[in-house]
Amino acid sequence: MGANNGKQYGSEGKGSSSISSDVSSSTDHTPTQAQKNVATSEDSDLSMRTLSTPSPALICPPNLPGFQNGRGSSTSSSSVTGETVAMVHSPPPTRLTHPLIRLASRPPKEQASIERLPDHAMVQIFSFLPTNQLCRCARVCRRWYNLAWDPRLWRTIRLTGETVNVDRALKVLTRRLCQDTPNVCLMLETVSVSGCRRLTDRGLYTIAQRCPELRRLEVSGCYNISNEAVFDVVSLCPNLEHLDVSGCSKVTCISLTREASIKLSPLHGKQISIRYLDMTDCFVLEDEGLHTIAAHCTQLTHLYLRRCVRLTDEGLRYLMIYCASIKELSVSDCRFVSDFGLREIAKLESRLRYLSIAHCGRVTDVGIRYVAKYCGKLRYLNARGCEGITDHGVEYLAKNCAKLKSLDIGKCPLVSDTGLECLALNCFNLKRLSLKSCESITGQGLQIVAANCFDLHMLNVQDCEVSVEALRFVKRHCKRCVIEHTNPAFF
Repeated sequence: MGANNGKQYGSEGKGSSSISSDVSSSTDHTPTQAQKNVATSEDSDLSMRTLSTPSPALICPPNLPGFQNGRGSSTSSSSVTGETVAMVHSPPPTRLTHPLIRLASRPPKEQASIERLPDHAMVQIFSFLPTNQLCRCARVCRRWYNLAWDPRLWRTIRLTGETVNVDRALKVLTRRLCQDTPNVCLMLETVSVSGCRRLTDRGLYTIAQRCPELRRLEVSGCYNISNEAVFDVVSLCPNLEHLDVSGCSKVTCISLTREASIKLSPLHGKQISIRYLDMTDCFVLEDEGLHTIAAHCTQLTHLYLRRCVRLTDEGLRYLMIYCASIKELSVSDCRFVSDFGLREIAKLESRLRYLSIAHCGRVTDVGIRYVAKYCGKLRYLNARGCEGITDHGVEYLAKNCAKLKSLDIGKCPLVSDTGLECLALNCFNLKRLSLKSCESITGQGLQIVAANCFDLHMLNVQDCEVSVEALRFVKRHCKRCVIEHTNPAFF
């Protein structure tokens, strides 16, 4: 814009005051030829200075004081008042003291750069990034590439997203991590691809082949994987301890491949080192499959079989034969599990700390008595929806499991204030209690609980006929208790 203005003002007339005349007055006093030469030099100077950084051009309105009718003026008296003019000048003389010029002449302050951080600090920052972001950082520059592929950052691969091509991603990542140790990723210990529905057996086979030190695998919701792929992983990853295949409807068993079984020494047997196994929503799991799992995974301590609707008491019998170290067990919504199954579970004795039998409609006080009698160190029991449980079962549980901390007996209509009184007088360490939809519960029972269980943190009395006075009594005695209720008068 400054170049065009220079040409325009240079052609207006000899008497006009322009940028070219100002420049020419300080360099050459030849009348006519100098104007043309200076105008030409001004054009070239503008084009050159416009590309530089920072630009020496000051954009300012022509009506600023000190720039009209003065030596530094760049416009004629006939110029438009509202027009903005680009002034191009040599290093300003000392007598020009306009604040804009002084500001432009100051050297810019040096800004802090992330490149000043040492390598160990950058690696520490990268350690908080998920896998996909870490891969993006590797594309910034050579230094970031080398830091992003530091082996210490690749103990875990965590991928999410339903549209991610997980098979290809695992292949590329493991191949890059195998550069220092050909064909194997010795640093990789955890792979989490839960919810990546495009994962297939090919991706799991890549993990099995290249990750012999794998300890944790989470493939929850990856319904395309089958038994064969899981067999490959547990056979080729002998240190695998945590396996989550919840929602993988095609998985019906956990076992070693035939080749792996043949190669194992007699001392090792046919054992798998898995301790944590989640098979929630594996709908096709049956008693025979659970038998195979128990026979191969004898070190299990945490087992979750929620909504494995085909399991029966027979499957639990197989489980107790081989897996005597189970601490946490869930058979929620397994509608064929009955009191006979609880009798088998009771064989775990004091090792059992967590048990969920929610919505197992065939469970009654008889099964609860088996568990309470032999599992005295039970800390958590979820019996919601077991409508056969009465005050007698709750009483026996309270007297034998005094260290109980969490109890859910919601939707058990036969439990009343009598059972709550016995619970309150024996389980002083109770922290969580759910009585949702227990129709026989009244405010009197809640007051007894509140007066004895001071550490109560959560109380669920939704859909119960409880008065506002009783809820306020609970709040006064259990200061930290969160009350879930459906009484609009209490707030």
